[in-house]
Amino acid sequence: MVQRLSHQPLYMSTNMTFSTEDTIAAVATPPGVGGVAIVRLSGPDALAIASAIFHGPRPERPWAPRPRILHFGQLRDPRDGTQIDEGLLVWMPAPHSYTGETVVELHTHGAPFVVRRVMEAVLSQGARAAEAGEMTLRAFLHGRIDLAQAEAVADLIAATSDAALRQALGHLAGQLSDQVRTARLAVLRALTPIDATIDFPEEEVPPPDRGDLLTSVDQAAAIIATLLAGAEHGRVVREGWRCAIVGRPNVGKSSLLNALLRMDRAIVTPIAGTTRDTIEEVALLGGVACHLIDTAGIAPTDDTVERIGVARSRVALESADCALIVLDRAAELRAEDRAVLAEVAALQHLTEGQIPMPHALLILNKADLEQSIKDADLAAALALTGSTPAKGLVLAAPPITLAAATGAGLADLEAVVAQVALGGSDTGSAPLVTRARHRDALRRAAEALAQTRATLDAGMPLDLAAEDLRDALHALGTITGESITEDLLTSIFSEFCIGK
Repeated sequence: MVQRLSHQPLYMSTNMTFSTEDTIAAVATPPGVGGVAIVRLSGPDALAIASAIFHGPRPERPWAPRPRILHFGQLRDPRDGTQIDEGLLVWMPAPHSYTGETVVELHTHGAPFVVRRVMEAVLSQGARAAEAGEMTLRAFLHGRIDLAQAEAVADLIAATSDAALRQALGHLAGQLSDQVRTARLAVLRALTPIDATIDFPEEEVPPPDRGDLLTSVDQAAAIIATLLAGAEHGRVVREGWRCAIVGRPNVGKSSLLNALLRMDRAIVTPIAGTTRDTIEEVALLGGVACHLIDTAGIAPTDDTVERIGVARSRVALESADCALIVLDRAAELRAEDRAVLAEVAALQHLTEGQIPMPHALLILNKADLEQSIKDADLAAALALTGSTPAKGLVLAAPPITLAAATGAGLADLEAVVAQVALGGSDTGSAPLVTRARHRDALRRAAEALAQTRATLDAGMPLDLAAEDLRDALHALGTITGESITEDLLTSIFSEFCIGK
């Protein structure tokens, strides 16, 4: 197990070596040409190393930095005294820094050659190049943030939507951690008196009241259940929503993709079957990052290339979170349309052990033209799709009428997509579980608490309940870092970028 605030070197794996004793350095800004670049140092020798490189604007005068103040000066290579650049230095003494250690940042011009020269000079003075995520790892080890907050840093950097940004900021502020810790305290309230009766039998400690134990167990289970209830929406916030645009050829699928992207990404012609392969792009719809997949028209064909395209369309449909089914409102319902509706309905009613299609939305395109599709035919097709009324197509919202060619109705579609994707939840009001690791830990904790309740209800020995409570405590601790292994830390922080 990893002990936080340890001053001993922490060896994460054969490929990644982390230590809290040496000084690390990394470029904290993205690679490439820019106006400014930042080289960040963290560790006991950070200021000494930076001072060997950074000099005041007048080298003939003594110079000493003040904490948390930007200082202007020259950056020189200490090996030969040549000037590398002019820039700024800021010093943040421990423990009042991001990592909890002494941190110094050197702000230079954003030329890759200049940045490389500064890094070479820093490393020549004894700093070590930081591993991916090592700055944030040190913040965790020094107690500046817990593990869930550390992961929120990575989520904040990777945020691609307003919803993802809000959740990352909330997690960074400790909203999820507070909920998990409250659940852990409830588990401890149940475990502590049981352990007392087990560890000190000679002192005749009275056994705890099982009703009190159940109260604590139920409190923890209720918090976990609430967090798990929003886990699917949390996944959508962090990872985005996969939407497969499906329909028979020439109903306007590619026009819809272009309209939602506000750009001509897919080729659009009056010729049916123009799209022969899947095209995937990301668009922000109602604040949700949606992975839109334009597919080839699903219809029987003798063309070899078209058959491959149809097969890929079906693969995209099967892996999607939502099917955006497009029908031509200006044409009568065809057999190919009914076949597409039946195919989506079949995915919604898969047998046990298979993952069903979560959502489907029906889009009636070409609203700028005179309506030819009959409402009665459409209702019958939706109800009878899949051979029986009980297995008809289940829509997540009423059909949406729009004109992809003119943009009319697109705002309605975007609002519905966001509402369905997030389940109507207010992503800014409560923490959502956005990471699969957290979901798995919460599920393990929930299972352990359910077993604890069954043990207590059956009047079985309390030591059996104690084992399940310890399992729940451990599972919750893996989220915030109270119980964590070095291998898990390696896995988590290896996903970070260098310099963070």
